[in-house]
Amino acid sequence: MPQILFVMDPIERIQVRKDSTFAMLLECQRRGWAPRICGLGDLYARDGAPFATAAAVRVFDDPQRWFEAEDARETALADFDVVFMRKDPPFDSEYLYATLILDLAKARGTVVVNDPQALRDCNEKLATAWFPQCCVPTLVTRDIDRLRAFAAENGAVVVKPLDAMGGESVFRIPPGDPNANVILETVTRHGTRTIMMQTFIPAVSEGDKRILLIDGQPVPYALARVPAAGEARANLAAGGEGHGVALSARDRWICEQVGPALRRRGLLFVGLDVIGEWLTEINVTSPTCIRELDRLYGLNIAGLIMDAVAQRLAGRDGS
Repeated sequence: MPQILFVMDPIERIQVRKDSTFAMLLECQRRGWAPRICGLGDLYARDGAPFATAAAVRVFDDPQRWFEAEDARETALADFDVVFMRKDPPFDSEYLYATLILDLAKARGTVVVNDPQALRDCNEKLATAWFPQCCVPTLVTRDIDRLRAFAAENGAVVVKPLDAMGGESVFRIPPGDPNANVILETVTRHGTRTIMMQTFIPAVSEGDKRILLIDGQPVPYALARVPAAGEARANLAAGGEGHGVALSARDRWICEQVGPALRRRGLLFVGLDVIGEWLTEINVTSPTCIRELDRLYGLNIAGLIMDAVAQRLAGRDGS
């Protein structure tokens, strides 16, 4: 029976109906696997060996009572067959240090999902630069004059920081916006923080699609997140409403461009954001929308993830 650790946000604060990590915990339990949970601050290393203060957990698909956890105990990460890194951004120095500790576990044979080196390499905004054929015109810089020039060249644009999630600090700047300078000064912190600027894609009104990739292969349906009235951001955390859609031919082409490269990097579970015909983000830290797609289409996406994990374990063990 595999021993599984989930590094996650506090389980008492999750939204059971929407939380993808919770879906994975439920699937582990259904399989008779032994999930344990911990937070970022529960990881540590001593004399070069990685450890976690982790609690065994039982989960229930009940929004009133969804878990029972035992007292946490010290456990060597090498004792776990699999560690899922599911902590939400921001990707700050503490997150970085956690991936370095997880590297120590990987070196001892533990399967880490997603691969800690890949988490460091694959910034969720900037990784789209690996696939320019899939993207609208995009600029990454902290130079305000360069940003102004790009906006003048491309018309309406969207700006966003590189280290946030859920639509945080995302701004649309239409041509001639008198607030453009103050937006750029705010988001770049007066030219001291690198940001991304992308050409605005009007098709966002039809939905920002979240496409899930498992070991490089797409789930055949996406969740199209439609902005709320008067809102430019489609993120569910910003009030967007989710609708299920089948993948289009263009969606599948984007997945063919992106999936194999991400798989080679050890990114087993990824969420692509696609607006209209264009890739806008590659989510690798804690992709979500499992539960919504499962309900809409009768899927078991967490089951597909655990099947892929089982294949990794079989390869590790030579079976």
